[in-house]
Amino acid sequence: MIQFVTFRIDKLLFGIDVLKVREINRVLDITEVQHSPPHIRGLVNLRGQVVTIFDMGTRLGLKQRIISEDSHNIVLKREPVGLLVDAIGDVVQTDQDSIEHAPANVSGIESDFMAGVVRQNNELILILSTDKILNDKALAKTTNGK
Repeated sequence: MIQFVTFRIDKLLFGIDVLKVREINRVLDITEVQHSPPHIRGLVNLRGQVVTIFDMGTRLGLKQRIISEDSHNIVLKREPVGLLVDAIGDVVQTDQDSIEHAPANVSGIESDFMAGVVRQNNELILILSTDKILNDKALAKTTNGK
């Protein structure tokens, strides 16, 4: 069995492996960084550690997130990176065999970041790979527009 933290961007439901998540918190004061790529929203100080905040809308090829009271940061374990999302969902559990291959393009989302899809409760959960989100080649592709 595998568990995913789910979150929303616009009306789409996404999931990230719960073992890749360090913590989830409300949006803190984000300090913008000049001349940064469009998907870098800025930096936050999280208990003395500087965390880079990725705007997941921009990172996935959608529009920039508008911060609301439902917005959250999903802070990853591997790197000091937070993912700015519109809203947090539930933790869902599924078996590995239920994960299907991701289609080439789902609702305009960049397929390079997808690890698969899971159908649950009549809804499609788009599973993202944190490794691919943090991958330098993928970063270059989205920042250079190639």
